Amino acid sequence: MRTKERDKLHKDGLINFSMAFTAAGFLWSFLYFILGFPQSAIIPGAYALLSLLSLLFVFATGKYLAFRFLQFLFILILPVLLQLSLGGFENSGAVIIWAILCPLGALSFAPIRQGLIWFGLFLIVLVLSGFAEFYLDLPIPRVERNLQILFFVINIVGAGTLTFFSLYYFISKNKQEHDRAENLLLNILPEPIAERLKRNPSTIADGYQMVSILFADIENFTVISQKVSPETLVHFLNDIFSHFDLLAEKYRMEKIKTIGDAYMAAAGIPIWHENHAESAMNMAIEMQKFVKNLKDPSGNPLRMRIGIHSGPVIAGVIGKKKFAYDLWGDAVNTASRLESHGISGRIQISETTYDLLNDTSQIEIRRLVDVKGKGQMTTYLSYE
Repeated sequence: MRTKERDKLHKDGLINFSMAFTAAGFLWSFLYFILGFPQSAIIPGAYALLSLLSLLFVFATGKYLAFRFLQFLFILILPVLLQLSLGGFENSGAVIIWAILCPLGALSFAPIRQGLIWFGLFLIVLVLSGFAEFYLDLPIPRVERNLQILFFVINIVGAGTLTFFSLYYFISKNKQEHDRAENLLLNILPEPIAERLKRNPSTIADGYQMVSILFADIENFTVISQKVSPETLVHFLNDIFSHFDLLAEKYRMEKIKTIGDAYMAAAGIPIWHENHAESAMNMAIEMQKFVKNLKDPSGNPLRMRIGIHSGPVIAGVIGKKKFAYDLWGDAVNTASRLESHGISGRIQISETTYDLLNDTSQIEIRRLVDVKGKGQMTTYLSYE
């Protein structure tokens, strides 16, 4: 999770936590008052007012760190004072148990080191409270046995409930952020590759003996880009490539990347399947059907070249930052050349891909093409 998102999560969580604790303070004050302990009622009432003022303070000034310190301090000290006013652990129902929310809150909404510090302070306060009950002459109001039991029950239930829901809020928010991060990662890398990287963040390289690579490119894109605004151009490409992404998912293709107006995808990786050539061809046919009904931002009919080649590749992830899943090998270069030497509105495939197809009814002609870096190649064109 990024630092800004984590800080906002902590801030929102502590504010909600403090609001719940403030409400609990008012309820405790009312409870002690109606039970006949007006002096003790002052303490949670005073805390609730101070907590409310600190909430107003953070909303008005935005000074979150000062607010956080005050909240933790109030939550630590309040139960101690309340317990002493009632005469100790037994009379108060061990109301000091509420102070554990201080280090728990710090652990949830502050750096871990601060959680340890506040927990140490809680232990010190707890021990000192025990010594105070033994060695100080505390005022001991008369508390009936049934009230003592009631206080124990309310303290355990109240502190436990606030602890549970505070941690529930924090954990659920963390899970939401984790799920969002997972979805972002899966939009960058194939799921099997992402899982491998999480288990072992090292270089990933896999060899495949036969996969099919598809390259698609919009004709006259440079001319189009000079005639429209950047925003219009980006929205235009996003609409087209988003549809291609859906087709890739439909035909078990793995989108590799976009390079300007070029779209690259592969079938048979990272999980190999024998129908990779069929998948690539079917996707290419639907891409051309989709594009045929579109116009570019300048109002002219949109045209696209597509090239497909099947062969061995190396696939993997390299680098430490902004990594991406990519392909290397002669098959990749050949597929790119077939696209660049192709015909607008057509799909040009290599002889290797043609031999792998079960259905060649969409193929119109066979021809020889002088491909840069490859020489004379036998290729096949789809119907227009």
